[in-house]
Amino acid sequence: MKKLFKTEIVVLSIIFLAFVTGFILLKINVPFFETFTVEDGLIEWLTVIGLLAGSFTCFSRFIKLRKEKKWMFLTATFFLGIILFFAAGEEISWAQRLLGLQSPEYFQKHNTQGETNFHNLVLGGVRINRWIFSFLLIFVMSIYIIVVPLLYKRKKWMQNFVRYFGIPLPKTYQIISFILMFLASEMMNHEKRAELVEFGTAFLLFLVVAYPLNKEDFVLKEDKTEFVNP
Repeated sequence: MKKLFKTEIVVLSIIFLAFVTGFILLKINVPFFETFTVEDGLIEWLTVIGLLAGSFTCFSRFIKLRKEKKWMFLTATFFLGIILFFAAGEEISWAQRLLGLQSPEYFQKHNTQGETNFHNLVLGGVRINRWIFSFLLIFVMSIYIIVVPLLYKRKKWMQNFVRYFGIPLPKTYQIISFILMFLASEMMNHEKRAELVEFGTAFLLFLVVAYPLNKEDFVLKEDKTEFVNP
């Protein structure tokens, strides 16, 4: 495995320390754990930072590669940046609590927390957060971090697909980190463990975007001499 960049080491260390802290607090003092993972607390704001870092990396890449890449590659890169930015906004309810803003009537009526965000909406008795942001997200992430990288290393058609759409793929250590994170969360018997998973996912996604397996697909032609094809 190639040597990791300092940023990768720092981010992995932050994730590791956060989970270790969470484990310790949950064992010795549950109220402290709940404070650690409370909304608008340290973990939530770190989650926002991770998502925004991934988003801005996409936007920066879009600008840098706009003259060299095809429109589909650029569109997908920009769209991924929008998704990560949207997720960051949703995480803090679009700064509603920070600014002291009141939710529109629709959100007061249909949002489980009465806040201005979509992931806590209840439509037709169905909680959006439970089905779309939990079950569907887990399914998509499983395909993305396990199936796609395996096919990418073995199938030419997947390599072409990934390059055409500009999909950043996780490295082996990033895949292992995702798996270990989810396994660790299953050992934490508290609903607030989801906050730690969101935090870890945000920063790991940043690493995937910034330091992907297929890094050569996201550099200028003049910089490609340092890479070899997979």
